[in-house]
Amino acid sequence: MAEITAHLVSVERMLWSGEAKIVTAQTSEGEIGVLPGHEPFLGQLKENGVVTITPVDGDKIVAAVQGGFVSVTGDKVTILADYAIFADEVDSNQEFDEEDPTSKARHDAEQAALRRSGNA
Repeated sequence: MAEITAHLVSVERMLWSGEAKIVTAQTSEGEIGVLPGHEPFLGQLKENGVVTITPVDGDKIVAAVQGGFVSVTGDKVTILADYAIFADEVDSNQEFDEEDPTSKARHDAEQAALRRSGNA
């Protein structure tokens, strides 16, 4: 089975690294799905987006991302996010500061990741 090496990294931490069957990311141009052998690509992540990784072994990984880039080279995809959090780490009861656009954007991205993961 063909695999792609995937890295999901935020400014604050390395979230996940390993072998995947497919990686999807919401970019400013639309959603992209990356399979092994994908053409080289560099794109800007959607400001309030979701990244989904289907590992070779294990359960699907869903993360909320805010800003950053996705890079595809050969059989490697790297997600470099300004902010990222796994859907299962999101506190669905957490309030956001309505005066702070960053807080609202993160909240929106987190809620989208929860919906995509089926935990909403």
